[in-house]
Amino acid sequence: MARMTKAQREWRPGQKKPRRSVRTMFASSVLVMEAFIAFFATLTAYGLLGRDLGDGGRAALLVGGGVLTLVLFVAPAFLRRPWGYPLGWALQVLLVATGFVVPAMFFVGLLSALAWWYGVRTGARLDRENAARDAAQEQWEREHPEG
Repeated sequence: MARMTKAQREWRPGQKKPRRSVRTMFASSVLVMEAFIAFFATLTAYGLLGRDLGDGGRAALLVGGGVLTLVLFVAPAFLRRPWGYPLGWALQVLLVATGFVVPAMFFVGLLSALAWWYGVRTGARLDRENAARDAAQEQWEREHPEG
């Protein structure tokens, strides 16, 4: 017998599926895009600076870039937590700060931070509009039970 999820166990006939947060979807998309940016920035830094650094420096560069990439990939899972969006903002600062290693990342990081800001802001606005639309639909359904 297949195991059921919590949502499957709690489902009742006629129950409406809750709407997913547009803000969370936009923010998740930006964070995953930034993970790819961090990965390729790490490879770029290794290619540009690898010969000038010793073995320890090369290892630190790869580990640091790998950790940033991994955290950016995992961060969308925490956006439902109260500290998820502050974590996202902190990651924006870290991505811009990678410009101290590869100067072009100041520009790329700033563009990424702008994409994050726009996604969070626009997603929140769309969530508010969807909530108002859903409330109006529920009121109409209560006032017109026959359909």
